[in-house]
Amino acid sequence: MNFKKIILSPQSKTRKQEKNKKQTLLLLLVALSFCHLTTDVLQSLVPAIYPLLKNSFHLSFFQIGIITLTMQCVGSVFQPMIGFYTDRYPKPYSLALGMCSSLLGLLLLATANNYYQVLLAVVFIGLGASIFHPEGSRVAHMASGGRHGLAQSLFQVGGNMGTSLGPLLAALFIVPYGRIQILWLGLLILIAILILEKVGKWFSKNIHRLANKTAAREKYQHLSTRHLGLAITILIILVFSKFFYFSSMMSYYTFFLIKKFHLSIAQAQYFLFLFLFAMALGTLLGGPLGDRIGRKKIIWFSILGSAPFSLSLPYASLLGVAILSTIIGLIIASAFSAILIYAQELIPGNVGMISGLFFGLAFGMAGIGSVVLGALADHTSISFVFHLCSLLPLLGFLTIFLPNTEKLEKLSPPSSE
Repeated sequence: MNFKKIILSPQSKTRKQEKNKKQTLLLLLVALSFCHLTTDVLQSLVPAIYPLLKNSFHLSFFQIGIITLTMQCVGSVFQPMIGFYTDRYPKPYSLALGMCSSLLGLLLLATANNYYQVLLAVVFIGLGASIFHPEGSRVAHMASGGRHGLAQSLFQVGGNMGTSLGPLLAALFIVPYGRIQILWLGLLILIAILILEKVGKWFSKNIHRLANKTAAREKYQHLSTRHLGLAITILIILVFSKFFYFSSMMSYYTFFLIKKFHLSIAQAQYFLFLFLFAMALGTLLGGPLGDRIGRKKIIWFSILGSAPFSLSLPYASLLGVAILSTIIGLIIASAFSAILIYAQELIPGNVGMISGLFFGLAFGMAGIGSVVLGALADHTSISFVFHLCSLLPLLGFLTIFLPNTEKLEKLSPPSSE
């Protein structure tokens, strides 16, 4: 018997490809997570140095909000478009290309001489993120082996870790030694570009891991258009509540601490790092728990469960603020992986478009939130903004109207063998 021919036969290749689809490629997911860290550390560094930019260029809170809006809206507009296009025409090397855009943004940010150059820098940073997030999410889906919650959490935790490191790097290196120190991050981005070039090669050789759209749709029972529209609308409202609150913390938490407790800029950055680090841990836990106990339960707990702590935060002491913000970050961050996979199960076969849509919504909500809250802070106070935003997690009550995706998945027909 010629084993070589059997091994190389089309049927055997197909069986081998199906077996490979079920393998969770942890090393690839870790590499993606590192690159996500690199992308998001740069994004979080921008708001982390807002006090520095405010003093250097004499900016108002509204102008600070415009910086965030510019960066986030570039991501918000382009992410679903890129995801929709690459669902139909996969581009294995787009991840490395997006990271090159982030590198250009970093160079401009470090050397900007005026407000408009800062805005140009964040355009390139936002464009890099708009390419990376839907495509990185797609590769994570391909490498999941069916453990989609775990894969998305590993992918996203890198981003959350990067987001948490931005304020820490600002406190240790940027604020004491100047904005030019941002250039050192270029080395990290160059490493990420080399890694993503390897990821692109793997992608091009493993196109078979992309789920067939027809097969993906056949796996689930379809909701009516009305029920699907209701579910997506509720998810969008939940993303709004999560990321408007996140925007208040990301852009103005340091100002709140400086004003209320008379902290220095560097001291306030450590508190922001603590909140963002807790969010990274919450992200890591949310996906696997969603795989185990159901995504709707995780979404319910994550949004609404943070409400008692967010309502208490504006009235707490400095120690209380540190504890409450850590608990809020841990709870509220567990939702996004669950929301993303939940939406992918509602509209199966469109991983890139759904990833781009919800990452784009996250960026857009954060950007709009920053401008709205900045303008509100100019006309009222930072304290008023934090009292108002503490109500946002109460929108988690809407989760009760979401369908259970576990009930939508069709039972496989019994084997004839």
